[in-house]
Amino acid sequence: MKAFVFPGQGAQFVGMGKDLYENSPLAKELFEKANEILGYRITDIMFEGTDEDLRQTKVTQPAVFLHSVISALCMGDAFQPEMTAGHSLGEFSALVAAGALSFEDGLKLVYARAMAMQKACEAQPSTMAAIIGLDDDKVEEICDQVTAEGEVCVAANFNCPGQIVISGSIEGINKACELMKVAGAKRALPLKVGGAFHSPLMSPAQVELEAAINATEFHTPKCPIYQNVDALPHSNPEEIKQNLVAQLTESVRWTQTVKNMLSDGATDFTECGPGAVLQGLIKKIDKEASAHGIL
Repeated sequence: MKAFVFPGQGAQFVGMGKDLYENSPLAKELFEKANEILGYRITDIMFEGTDEDLRQTKVTQPAVFLHSVISALCMGDAFQPEMTAGHSLGEFSALVAAGALSFEDGLKLVYARAMAMQKACEAQPSTMAAIIGLDDDKVEEICDQVTAEGEVCVAANFNCPGQIVISGSIEGINKACELMKVAGAKRALPLKVGGAFHSPLMSPAQVELEAAINATEFHTPKCPIYQNVDALPHSNPEEIKQNLVAQLTESVRWTQTVKNMLSDGATDFTECGPGAVLQGLIKKIDKEASAHGIL
C-alpha cells in the first residue's frame, strides 16, 4: 500500500518551492492564491528571504504547508494515497492532500494555528530539546521527575527509537537535559524554537485553534489519516477535528504511527514537502521500509 507522509516545522529552507512555482502552472496558481489569502507575499520570503525570516512560526508553518501540499497536488495521477500521515503541522498537509480539507481552508487553519502558537510562545518563554540515545520510558520518567518539582517538562515528539524531543519551561528543559545526560543520553541538545510545542504551555493556543476548526468544513478523506495523538487511522471528520485540537498539547507519536502504518500494510512511503527528515526517521524505525521523496 502506498503511504504519503508530510513534514512539520523545521524542514524549511530558503528557496523552497521556487522550482515548483517556475515550472508548474498549477503550483504558480496555488502559490498566488496563498499570497492573496494570507495578505502578504509569502512566496517572496520562501524564495528569497533569510533563514531568520523563514524561522518565524507565523511564516514557517504556512510555508512548509504550502510546499508540502503543492508538491503532492503537482504529482497529478501519481498521487494516489492509500494512507497518509503528517508530523505535527504536517497533519494539516496530509488532510488537504487526502481531501478532508480544501486548500484554502487548510491554509487558513494553518495560519490561525501558527498565530495562536506564536502568541502562546510570546506569553511564556519556553523551549524544547532533542534527547538522543535514551529509551522512551527513561525519558518519560525524567520528564515526570522534573514536572513533580514544579516545572513543565514533557516528551513532545517520539520521532524514532533513541530520538525524542522534550518540551517545557526553560528551567524545566535545562534541568531535564542535565538529568538525561546523567542517565546515559548520548546528547541532550536545546533546539532553536520559539516555544514549547506539544506541551501544556500551548493550552492558550488551543482555544483559538478549536474555534477556527469548528468554523471550518471538514470532509471524509479519500483514505485514512494516521493522527499524531494516538497513531491510529481516522476517517471520521469529527474525530479528526478533536484530534487536531488535542495535538497542540499532546505528544507526536511518530514512531508508533509508522509502525502502525507498516502493520496495516504500508509498503512504500513517499515524503511530500521540504527536506528528507521523515524518510530518515522511517528508516530508523524499520530499516527494511521503503521511504523516499517524490520520484
